Amino acid sequence: MLRACGKHTTKLEVIDSLPSDESSKRVITSEHGTQASSLIFQIAPLQLTERVRWQQLWTEYQLFYRVALPAAVTESTWQRLHNGRAYGLGARDAEGELQGIVHFLFHEDTWSTAPACYLQDLFVDPRARGCGCARRLIEAVAQSAKAAGANEPYWLTHETNGTARNLYDRLAKNQGFIQYVYSSVLPD
Repeated sequence: MLRACGKHTTKLEVIDSLPSDESSKRVITSEHGTQASSLIFQIAPLQLTERVRWQQLWTEYQLFYRVALPAAVTESTWQRLHNGRAYGLGARDAEGELQGIVHFLFHEDTWSTAPACYLQDLFVDPRARGCGCARRLIEAVAQSAKAAGANEPYWLTHETNGTARNLYDRLAKNQGFIQYVYSSVLPD
């Protein structure tokens, strides 16, 4: 199967560490030889040694949503991803460089006896988009939720994020809810 990945058709092999079996691999073969980069994504938990690259992707994610979180929030997020209060997975290419990140957490659910799984952040380097990276990160979160005995993951995205919504509409069901955030200071 051939798949356009950015400007090139790219070979893509996804290797999951959750669980690790040969049946979970997918291969997309290049038709453009040397013009196409060869991407192999391995999905696994974020490592402490990946802080610099994670922060690059985290910053790009914030720029995408036009927010600038304080350094203390970034530091706290990184710490929580490694102390079990939140979880982070990364998609690594053949050279081991992070190309995508996802953060998720579990919380109580008043509509179920099982915990809920909230996929809070998902970002893929623009150069690696269109290659299945985001899909595989979401699927890995779903596997983690199942392993934890939690409900299937849910998430939010901005209504203007059309590219992501095209993927999400294929993977999940839009439940039709509208998000409100309380503010004690409302505009006149």
